[in-house]
Amino acid sequence: MGRIPAGYLANRITTLVLTVVIAATLIWIIPRLSGLDPASAALGRMASGGGSVENADQILAQLRESFGLDQPLSMQYLLYVWNTLTFDFGLSTASFPTPVAAMIGNALPWTIGLMLISLVITFLIGNLLGALMVWEHTPRIWKVAIPAAMVFTSVPPILSGLLLMYIFSTQLRWFPLSGPYGLNVEPSWTFDFAASVLYHGFLPALSIVVVTFGFWALGMRGLMIGVQGEDYTTLAKAKGLRPRYILYRYMIRNAILPQITAFALKIGMLVAGQVLVERIFAYPGMGKLLYDAILTQDYPVIQGVSFVIILMTAVSVFLVDLVYPLVDPRIRHGA
Repeated sequence: MGRIPAGYLANRITTLVLTVVIAATLIWIIPRLSGLDPASAALGRMASGGGSVENADQILAQLRESFGLDQPLSMQYLLYVWNTLTFDFGLSTASFPTPVAAMIGNALPWTIGLMLISLVITFLIGNLLGALMVWEHTPRIWKVAIPAAMVFTSVPPILSGLLLMYIFSTQLRWFPLSGPYGLNVEPSWTFDFAASVLYHGFLPALSIVVVTFGFWALGMRGLMIGVQGEDYTTLAKAKGLRPRYILYRYMIRNAILPQITAFALKIGMLVAGQVLVERIFAYPGMGKLLYDAILTQDYPVIQGVSFVIILMTAVSVFLVDLVYPLVDPRIRHGA
């Protein structure tokens, strides 16, 4: 891999920072186009239960000050950018005065766990199945079964989740219907808690895996078709190397690079795709938090969650750029 050139690293870091700042700016602008006043919305929720609120004008003024809405737009933007880059997303309007950062901090570990498990499994299984569809030594039954299994890729994750709940929770009773862990288990760094989390997270992860593995399989199939006719593959066969060694070393390794790029880009898309899955399984992740925030028009939470998703995607792409030479030695940083 060698040493990363300072100029290349500076360029990538600059691109990362600009991407995050531009995304944060768009996140700030778009909710303001709706014309909704978060302070008025918060006051309306206070009055929804009792009909009216005493000293409403004073409370509204205090809320506007708490949300920073009493400042000029230019000052609001500068404060927003600074606070966002320091992960201070303000206060939730639906759960006032709970800090948005605290809500995201509670939800983020659950989403990262579910996302990484499902994404890694789909990446490995999908790419392997895609390679097997092209490999000449794959049994014929597999070449028929793999494309047939891709029918599930046309099913939305929420429907796959409901189907899995019906089969494995309602009928077979193998897995729980909802929740991140058992009711009789206390959150702690223990084996029992970890086992309960994995047990409860199996169906949500599976509902994502069964509908997304086809994306990787079809992409890998197209890449493998181009690789199998290359001269180095033909030479490896002429040298008498084992077919499985050729599959891994010469074909998959050379074809998988675009898939690694897609892996980084898929992180943000997968979080968005987990919204309804987390909702139906009552999984306390970022997807459920975003879903509830949209229903209650909680713009600070929507902005905070959106920023974190964009940041995760941008950092993933940045890291992928740095590790490319590890996957393909022909690639050099800055070349």
